[in-house]
Amino acid sequence: MGNTLRIERAKKRISQKELADAVKVSQQSIYLIENGLMMPKLTMAYKIAVFFNLKVEELFHNN
Repeated sequence: MGNTLRIERAKKRISQKELADAVKVSQQSIYLIENGLMMPKLTMAYKIAVFFNLKVEELFHNN
């Protein structure tokens, strides 16, 4: 499973910490998701997608 989280963060010019604070998760969680070491639960994926004004499917995808 892949994602475009790092790309979307770069577009908004925000850090992992800023995103983590915005969606109420740890910076470590954002790091793990970006690097494909963890899959977010649906609720977390939804919060992140809403933050970027994207659909979950646009942010997270099968390789």
